[in-house]
Amino acid sequence: MLSSHPRLTFEKNGYSYVIETKNGQSTYSVTEGTRTIALSIRWSFGNGAQTWVFERDGVYYESLVSYYPSVGRLGITIGDSGITPRTLEQALGRRLAPNEPSACFGCHATGAVTDGQWLTLDSLEPGVTCEHCHAGANSHMLASLSGGAAETAPPDLGKRSSEDLADFCGQCHRSWEKVIRGPWRGELNVRFQPYRLASSKCFSGTDRRISCIACHDPHKDLITDVSAYDLKCLACHRLKGVAPAANSRATGAACPVQNNNCTGCHMPEVKLADGLAIFHDHRIRIVKPGMAYPD
Repeated sequence: MLSSHPRLTFEKNGYSYVIETKNGQSTYSVTEGTRTIALSIRWSFGNGAQTWVFERDGVYYESLVSYYPSVGRLGITIGDSGITPRTLEQALGRRLAPNEPSACFGCHATGAVTDGQWLTLDSLEPGVTCEHCHAGANSHMLASLSGGAAETAPPDLGKRSSEDLADFCGQCHRSWEKVIRGPWRGELNVRFQPYRLASSKCFSGTDRRISCIACHDPHKDLITDVSAYDLKCLACHRLKGVAPAANSRATGAACPVQNNNCTGCHMPEVKLADGLAIFHDHRIRIVKPGMAYPD
């Protein structure tokens, strides 16, 4: 992304931000008057919108501004809109708590954390590899070359219950328990799909028709066409106007309004970061006009 946008600028609260890329090297700089802090960008987080993490004097920071592809420009990082910096150092970004860097790198990269807490950035592999979710995948691939694949195969995640899957995916995407115990309240937690899904009235924790992988294939790019998910909804809900025999496998009530584009109504879009980022709320429900966001 940075190579295709060699110079990005943004101004807020009297501070000027410049993200500049030259000869393959990107720099993040913040200026107030005659003072500037400039840091090399080593780590970019995000597949769509991108946020940067820096290390300065042994302390890690999350950039106060991020890149949003929906508008092709910079904006305040999601969750940081309430921050009003009073110094140039504060304008650089949000200082991460001691346990946050390992959580950030642990979810957005592979091999960056050992023993669940120690950063080992020298062994970092960008992105989420097989080993990230399937512990032992690398050993399994090596064993398969000598005929020992069956004995070393990682557990089949598809056999887990929907509650176990929500907790597993929630290690990074935030589980119900993590959000309840954490500081995230209001629309900001729409980003945490396992928590929102587990808060749905129809989520039982045992029915595999409603789980993270029932609707999403983690090995493929996210499908953004909402109509593509209709069949997933109709695995549980009956079709309006269809004879009972044809609906025999579905146990949920039929929608009285329509039989398609289910998620458009029952998983409404929520805009964050001044409308620069949009998330579908995974708390499945009947949404009425003027209804407040259910936390």
